[in-house]
Amino acid sequence: MRRLQALCVMVLVLGAGLARADAVATLRDFVRDVKTGKASFTQTVTAADGVRKKQSSGEFEFARPDRFRFAYTKPFEQLIVGDGQKVWIFDSDLNQASSRAVGKALGATPAALLAGNSLDADFVLSNAPAADGLEWALATPKVKDGAFQSMRVGFKGRELAAVEILDSFGQRSLLRFSAFAANASIAPERFRFVPPPGADVIEQ
Repeated sequence: MRRLQALCVMVLVLGAGLARADAVATLRDFVRDVKTGKASFTQTVTAADGVRKKQSSGEFEFARPDRFRFAYTKPFEQLIVGDGQKVWIFDSDLNQASSRAVGKALGATPAALLAGNSLDADFVLSNAPAADGLEWALATPKVKDGAFQSMRVGFKGRELAAVEILDSFGQRSLLRFSAFAANASIAPERFRFVPPPGADVIEQ
């Protein structure tokens, strides 16, 4: 009887471990249940040689579908805004703004992964090994020869904690999120961009 009880406990423990390790399910739940979100982030870009690194930081906000805002504050200011129709990139130092239609700009990109509505259309999903205290889901773009080789999305429990991007040149970008607020109230104006007076505007 004790043996049977011990076996039942072991099955429950192992089952719980498997459930926690299913980062793909957590990612699917995140896309389904988290309609808006905001967080602070730090980004570390590591060159293909694994030595050269650049760091930046800022604030991230999103609202499904296809609306997002990356506001970089350090080491220099840059704004990336997706308004659902276009994606804008604004460099304040240059006073230059460029835009592309959202369908051309997103595709199998990190922004599509975090702020889009559909995962399976653009990505092949699988569980990656746990690391750094996080459970990771691996998203591989279905379109070959694109800008990105793969992306990993890391969760701490149910909370979005990190995204690691491997681009086609072997460069890695790791974004770590802090103070993530799921389903936060975000004003629609946050996802609108109007080029400042005198700005150079490039339509692509």
